Amino acid sequence: MKLVAGNSNRPLAEAIASALGTQLTRTSIRRFADSEIFVEILDNVRGEDVFLIQSTSTPTNDNLMELLVCLDALKRASAQRVTAVMPYFGYARQDRKSAPRTPISAKLVANLIQASGANRILTLDLHAGQIQGFFDIPVDNLYAVPVMSEDIRQNHNNETLMFVSPDVGGVLRARAMAKRFNADLSIVDKRREQAGQSEVMNIIGDVEGRRCIIVDDIVDSAGTLCNAAAALREAGATAVHAYVSHPVLSGDASARVSSSALESLVVTDSIQTTDAVESAENIRVLSIAPLMAESILRISSETSVSSLFD
Repeated sequence: MKLVAGNSNRPLAEAIASALGTQLTRTSIRRFADSEIFVEILDNVRGEDVFLIQSTSTPTNDNLMELLVCLDALKRASAQRVTAVMPYFGYARQDRKSAPRTPISAKLVANLIQASGANRILTLDLHAGQIQGFFDIPVDNLYAVPVMSEDIRQNHNNETLMFVSPDVGGVLRARAMAKRFNADLSIVDKRREQAGQSEVMNIIGDVEGRRCIIVDDIVDSAGTLCNAAAALREAGATAVHAYVSHPVLSGDASARVSSSALESLVVTDSIQTTDAVESAENIRVLSIAPLMAESILRISSETSVSSLFD
């Protein structure tokens, strides 16, 4: 087994390698003067089971192109199997035609990854589960639920919990978390007037006197989270916390979270955190390196991955 890391989230790749007790394969990834990406695999990978760790986070297009070029390099280096380990799958929110004459970019990205030589995909908390069907190769979609639920037990288990979905589309995710704690579920009904903005309309469920935990997969501008937190407090919640898998946190999102009604926002390191995130007092980061490492080990040894979540 060989681990190859791109530049999107080097600390996570190193943590995964450490958890597996191995070293990252030596590579040279550089850019020409016109920003073309050049990749050279410095160690022999012929006949090896290779895991390429690369999220397609900001800068999304650069990291996606780096992923594709690395896949091609490994394929031409005669790797026996290449698994694209994508803790964060960019373009996942473009999984359908949202209006006439618009693309389904998630399908396009899936085609590009396959054409570049990937034999398998390992990712975390896809925005839409049906994206697995965009690939004609095996896809293992992991869940951050075990990592988050352990943190919730350590910090909130003695409280009267209410798990909250920030929109109708995330109900299944929030329900899965609520089921682990035998807790109730609430839903935030919102109307999005335009991209990047949301207006909370109503809270479905009685949250008065409850400690609310919002569960979601992506926090980008943090507008939805902050509006939901404010609405929950107005509805009588004693405290509002949020657990989100992918901290995109673009622009001034971190500052928005810091000044919001959220007591804490807990995210994973699927995306490398920025200085603004690390300096925010109410944002904490959980590591998914042990989860990813165990999944990689099970894929390499051809054992069950799904049993991790039983």
